[in-house]
Amino acid sequence: MTIQSGFPWSALPFLGLLLSIALVPAAAPRFWARHMSWIAAGWCLALLPLIGPTAWAHDAWHAVTDSYLPFVAVMGGLYIVTGGILVRGGPGGRPWGNTALLALGCGLALVMGTAGAAMAIAQPLLRANAHRRRKFHLVLFLILLVANTAGALTPIGNPPLLAGMLRGVPMFWPLRELFAPWLLASGLLLAMFFATDWLLARDEPACPPARPLSVRGWLNAGLVLALAGSVMLPIHPILPAAIAIGLSLWLTPPAIRRANDFSWHPLAEVAILFLGIFIALEPVSTLLRQGLNGPFAPLLAAASGNDGQMRPALCFWLAGLLSAYLDNAPAYLVFFDLAAIRPDTLGSPGQENQAAVLRAISAGATMFGGLTYIGNAPNLMLKTIASHRGVHMPGFFGFMAWAILTMGPILAIVGTLFFLG
Repeated sequence: MTIQSGFPWSALPFLGLLLSIALVPAAAPRFWARHMSWIAAGWCLALLPLIGPTAWAHDAWHAVTDSYLPFVAVMGGLYIVTGGILVRGGPGGRPWGNTALLALGCGLALVMGTAGAAMAIAQPLLRANAHRRRKFHLVLFLILLVANTAGALTPIGNPPLLAGMLRGVPMFWPLRELFAPWLLASGLLLAMFFATDWLLARDEPACPPARPLSVRGWLNAGLVLALAGSVMLPIHPILPAAIAIGLSLWLTPPAIRRANDFSWHPLAEVAILFLGIFIALEPVSTLLRQGLNGPFAPLLAAASGNDGQMRPALCFWLAGLLSAYLDNAPAYLVFFDLAAIRPDTLGSPGQENQAAVLRAISAGATMFGGLTYIGNAPNLMLKTIASHRGVHMPGFFGFMAWAILTMGPILAIVGTLFFLG
């Protein structure tokens, strides 16, 4: 039995790992903390009888070298480097100040990527609101806005748009074509956050007196920018990540990390879980890449109309939902190939549908990523960081419900206004 046969049972270990991540931490938290590495390994090994040892070894090697190592290098580098930036004082802790911090993160995502911006903002945001009892909404909007939606305009640190750029899509094409959907979605999220934060703040303890803004660790801020920009270079990301980590650990005073309550635990947990996720996901990605010749054919065919042309609105929703539960870069590339997009002809007469489909899958692959903890690389890291700082974070399904409740109406508005018709 092989993956190439298209047999869908090879997706079961990934679903099993997903359900384990969703259910076991809530049902047996101590058991999960002690044995999550063995659980992840068990689901990866469950692929052996389904695809055979040769295919398993090939896919595991491909997943580790092509996906996991670049991921853990960049995410680990960003986590360690941003842990050396200490921000104190400023406007945080009040509704308008928290909204300003999220807006700043939204802007930073354009130059340092969503992962770098989200982790740079996470510590100041949580520290400024340490006096509050209810803080989950801070992390929810940080994930939905800064870690995902904010990246719709740039391929920097954004895997699907980076994949498109490597296929020939101009670097600034998303900035030109997706600015209006990005502005609307970001503006609605900021407005919704301010209203939510204002309502919750009324029942919280008084915010400490405001102090002047101070920032220590400026070297690390430069390293974040360099690390985020390095993903655009034709070099393996492990090298710049290792350099950034080494410089940060060498030159950052230990007192800064102690003040940030820096811990290796969030990074270790994410590294362990995503090793299992990438290996178990590889057969699913293979099935997805089979397109209309694979088991996902009925779903993918639903994106086309009776005339055979791809429908932008359906592409927005289908590419987005696949990105939220699988992997956004493969989902983007599947629809990219199904629509036979030729980047060199974008904007040419008669190619309007291709441009509309590319806009739809670009927005969907980016904006839907915050609907689950595994929808985008920074999500699970932010969840783990928040839990380490004492924020009560819901389980997989609980977070998904809150994310859909919050982001669903915004996605419906964006999809209707920009991609329907």
